[in-house]
Amino acid sequence: MLDALTEPLRTDSLKDVFVLRFEELILSGKIKIGQKLPSERELALQLAVSRPVVHEGLVELASRGLISLKPRSGATVNDYRREGSLTLLASLIQYRKGRLEPELMESLLQLRRLLEPPFAGLAARNRTEEQMREFFTLLEKEESADPRNTLKITDLDFDFHLLIAVASGNTVYPLLMNSFRPVYTNLSGQFFRDREVTAAVHAYHRALAEAVAAGDAEKAVSIMTDILQHGEEHLRPMIGEETPAGSLPRGG
Repeated sequence: MLDALTEPLRTDSLKDVFVLRFEELILSGKIKIGQKLPSERELALQLAVSRPVVHEGLVELASRGLISLKPRSGATVNDYRREGSLTLLASLIQYRKGRLEPELMESLLQLRRLLEPPFAGLAARNRTEEQMREFFTLLEKEESADPRNTLKITDLDFDFHLLIAVASGNTVYPLLMNSFRPVYTNLSGQFFRDREVTAAVHAYHRALAEAVAAGDAEKAVSIMTDILQHGEEHLRPMIGEETPAGSLPRGG
């Protein structure tokens, strides 16, 4: 019935592997929306695992919005776009390995445009002295990094933007940013291949850190908007074929 399920699972963390396999089957469309899964007993036999492993895995899939569990009816695959949670968003990004379909990519980029400038303003109002020390330590690391080491530069860039989110005082936005990290670093990894772009971004970061240190929320918002615009201008040619017409990818 479901040939992809018949290979036995062999690993130390069977429940996690069970969940990962079913995420892939559902997100890839190999198991269709509305399809009823075999019973726990049948799944345990097919996968050569215990029923408790299957039960715990199904409960985890249900918590992510991938399936619905009903007594005596078993498990049915959900439309994850309607039922999914933030946990599922992280799983979806991991499944795509940071490369998303254009519609989801544009949705994430739109979210960043809407949220990141005002959060920069909040960081200017709410940052602590300890966070300012972190900002300037990050700037030193960025400016001293080997420009050929795009992986390190990309990680430092993400850490800078994450610190803006943390310094804003909002407890949810940093978690959202961490969920988007694979996508963010995938885009930025392309962005930082150009050394002139890297130098410009680092200059923007220093200006933004100084605005945050001065408590100038208006200037912080303006600089963050400029950073996003700068990213758009350089990223759009790189990923234009992956985004819909009229999209404005942004990075930096």
